[in-house]
Amino acid sequence: MNIDIDEEALATAAQALGTEGEDETVNEALRIAAATARQRVRAYRELRDLAASGALDLEAVKDAWRPRDSS
Repeated sequence: MNIDIDEEALATAAQALGTEGEDETVNEALRIAAATARQRVRAYRELRDLAASGALDLEAVKDAWRPRDSS
């Protein structure tokens, strides 16, 4: 497979991930992206199920995230 990679982004990712070489960096970044996506799906499903069961008050959650008036 031949793909164009942003060299600056690759270098930044390699430094952040502690990897060496293009293959190792790209593969590690892909593993992390996939794991993050799976984690988000699980969290969404858990929140959905809690809300459906009535165990989670969505209005209270919304209120908690509303910006407060600082005046």
